[in-house]
Amino acid sequence: MKAVVMTKAGSPEVLELQEVLTPQIKNPTELFIKLKAAGVNPIDTKLRQRGTFYPDDLPAILGCDGAGVVEAVGAAVEKFKVGDRVYFCAGGLGKPETGNYAEYAVVEEHCVAHKPASLSFTEAAAVPLALITAWESLYDRGRLEAGQSVLIHAGAGGVGHLAIQLGKLRGAEVLTTVGSSDKERLVRQLGADLPILYKQTDFVEAVHTYTKGQGVDLAFDTVGGKTFFDTVPAVKIYGDLVTILEPNFQDGDFKIARNRNLRISLEIMLTPLLMNLTEAQKHQAQMLQQAAQWFDEGRLKIHVGQTFPLKDAIAAHQSLEMGSTTGKIVLVIDE
Repeated sequence: MKAVVMTKAGSPEVLELQEVLTPQIKNPTELFIKLKAAGVNPIDTKLRQRGTFYPDDLPAILGCDGAGVVEAVGAAVEKFKVGDRVYFCAGGLGKPETGNYAEYAVVEEHCVAHKPASLSFTEAAAVPLALITAWESLYDRGRLEAGQSVLIHAGAGGVGHLAIQLGKLRGAEVLTTVGSSDKERLVRQLGADLPILYKQTDFVEAVHTYTKGQGVDLAFDTVGGKTFFDTVPAVKIYGDLVTILEPNFQDGDFKIARNRNLRISLEIMLTPLLMNLTEAQKHQAQMLQQAAQWFDEGRLKIHVGQTFPLKDAIAAHQSLEMGSTTGKIVLVIDE
């Protein structure tokens, strides 16, 4: 099969389109999937830059998100049949015979959900990692409830634009930071109650004005660095702050957060995949199945900002690393 492989750690140019062995079903609970599209996520560029979680197993196929058609099933598969259209987040961390920058993938049944009927394969491939990250951050880590307020950083980004919608689905008031007027228009269309143009406005002041000095119940940091520490005063006393990045004490300290008695949560949706946690992977697949219903009901939307053919994975990585991406980037394999 054709696949884009990472030959070594480095710049986007280490990605090469090659002919590689097609993966085969080895366990009775696996699906053999013809991939139609693969999502491109920041974890892909980070692994390409610094090396995968399996550094001795190069070359590697990146790409955690996939969407495609089931072409074969293991003897013990119960929920899927040949011809089913599916989407999932699995593989792509460097483990041999995994990854979705390719024509085919073999995936455990418990990681897979039926694709939303209303979405194209390209749109569906953009969903899994970002949707699960937003879901776990707001619902599982942040315990968001109806009537509460949430601040979502980078609301027009891949994770952020889904987080806005999940916040509204839960019945919360959603505040979000954006970097341009075009992005402001997008997040308003997605239901944001207060877009904050952070380049022109101090977002902490904007939050306090909107919440009458209380701060938000929950803040969701998708940016990291100094932004994490700058966000602390925007959260109400006894509130929650969830981040998908690792805080660096060179960027600040936890004194204000401690004084405000904040609950700090770290979110990495790849933990079940890295630690082979089957039940947690099943829970994530259930999120995708519920999301599929919401997509088909028109209650959830995915914004694909850019698409590239598989052979142009280098350009896709370059675009993502330029920053300021609106929505998601997807590699189209065989739409």
